[in-house]
Amino acid sequence: MEEEIKGYTMQEAIAEARRCLNCPKPMCRTGCPIENDIPAFNHAVSLGNFGEARSIIAQRSNLPAICGRVCPHENQCEGHCVLSKAGKGIKIGMIERFIADFDTEMNLNREKKIEKIGGKVAVIGSGPAGLTVAGDLARKGYEVVVYESESEPGGVLLYGIPEFRLPKDVVRNTTKKIADLGVQFVTNTMIGTDIKIDELFKNGFDAIFIGTGTALAKSLDIPGSDLRGIIQSNYLLRMVRLYQDGNVDKSEVPIEEGDNVVVIGAGNVAMDACRTAIRMKAKSVTVAYRKTVEFMRAAKAEYDGAISDGVDFKWEHAPIEYVGENGIVTGLKCQSPNGEVILPANKILIAIGSRPAARIVSSTEGIDVDEGGYVVTKQKPYGMTTRRGIFAGGDVVHKPATVVLAMREAKKVAVGISEFLEAKKLLGE
Repeated sequence: MEEEIKGYTMQEAIAEARRCLNCPKPMCRTGCPIENDIPAFNHAVSLGNFGEARSIIAQRSNLPAICGRVCPHENQCEGHCVLSKAGKGIKIGMIERFIADFDTEMNLNREKKIEKIGGKVAVIGSGPAGLTVAGDLARKGYEVVVYESESEPGGVLLYGIPEFRLPKDVVRNTTKKIADLGVQFVTNTMIGTDIKIDELFKNGFDAIFIGTGTALAKSLDIPGSDLRGIIQSNYLLRMVRLYQDGNVDKSEVPIEEGDNVVVIGAGNVAMDACRTAIRMKAKSVTVAYRKTVEFMRAAKAEYDGAISDGVDFKWEHAPIEYVGENGIVTGLKCQSPNGEVILPANKILIAIGSRPAARIVSSTEGIDVDEGGYVVTKQKPYGMTTRRGIFAGGDVVHKPATVVLAMREAKKVAVGISEFLEAKKLLGE
């Protein structure tokens, strides 16, 4: 799958950046969850100072090539641009992406050698939250080790977002840049199973960050759920990635050419799933959602992409039963405004949300969770759990959100971890 949206050329990036009005009160920056200094990097690009632009972004973000591609810009920076009211908003995401890609291609900026200040942190999970905490703490001079259960780092960025939206090489270049800061990545290691949290403390870590996201997909408890052909969307996305990397045979991918597919849900995962099914040459793909389009959680750009791909949307279609024959699903019965209807399908993809796994919490004493299994954290130091020295952030705390929202919270937790480590030093611990 080739990347769907092509990036700017140098000339296009400079021309777009020159349209920036450099507002005295930049609403674009207000709209950015991590408060990127957008006018400043636009100005640098307009002058052709791409290295300076990259340095400006690096003050707030470790993941510009990723954010430039997958952030819902229309709801954030671009949606707040004063020119957007006239339909002429600056394409901030495209400029950010250009800066990051140009930096990678030309090897523009290398970080200065970072002086170590003492303090060792374990980061569990290498998705947006984990990478943000790792990068921010490494820049402060702490020793950081990231533990990832998969064979390479990236988490949901690598295994949960399809290639046509976020190429794997972009994720790998990003994790390499974080490794260049001195961060060590340990893969194929499941914390809570292979190594317990208590063992990490015994191995000399001063603080631990849990950024494991929401690994368990939610199921729909309706009749017929034992029929074959009902698949979690996250499983499809992961298997497609493994197939593209040559790690599994195509027969392991649960969507085949000629399938009739129904996707339940209308969030970003649902959009990724339905568009991936199209690219796996499904005969038909239909999205069923129990509410109207106004309540759709997916980014408008992803919805527009699905429409252009030929996906059919059925609004106000609430699933009430999986129907099938001989143990195999043949359709989804829904309650619609016109009564009960059956949407034909030999494969049904579920995309109705996810929740945290209990692997770490259940194997570690003293970490409280709420009724939904989300980790409870404090305000001071920000992000610390109910057990001293253990912090958490991202989706495992704040429920599934976008990449940049996970980054925003992770940046605050990184500050909390730094404050905790410095307090330990003062106390001579």
